[in-house]
Amino acid sequence: MVEIADYAANYIPDSKEAIDTSRYCFMDALGCGLLALRFPECTKLLGPVVPGALLTNGARVPGTDWQLDPVQAAFNIGAMIRWLDFNDTWLAAEWGHPSDNLGGILALADYLCRTGRKSLTIGDILHAMIKAHESIS
Repeated sequence: MVEIADYAANYIPDSKEAIDTSRYCFMDALGCGLLALRFPECTKLLGPVVPGALLTNGARVPGTDWQLDPVQAAFNIGAMIRWLDFNDTWLAAEWGHPSDNLGGILALADYLCRTGRKSLTIGDILHAMIKAHESIS
């Protein structure tokens, strides 16, 4: 556990290939998520737990007007991404798909930035994606 925590806290990915791959994964996942908003079967799963309950400076859900608590936003973003991405042809030894972690990463990053707790860049998002995927491999 200590090694995993040290890796997550201190490792800075510097592989150009890994960064480029995470950028492509990010764009693909976001595209899938936005397209999923066209499917009522997907959108009925989204939104706040209590209708109308929004959080000022909450994590935003791309393609919507919702600002939710980070946990609910992570679920929304993750559900949107995997709605279409679930059917792609990702085959690997590990159970996870590269985009599975993006809902949580994006929701938390947006929440931390909007509440003034951190100032994060897209590079930080890409690094978090790399670390999350590498740690499950």
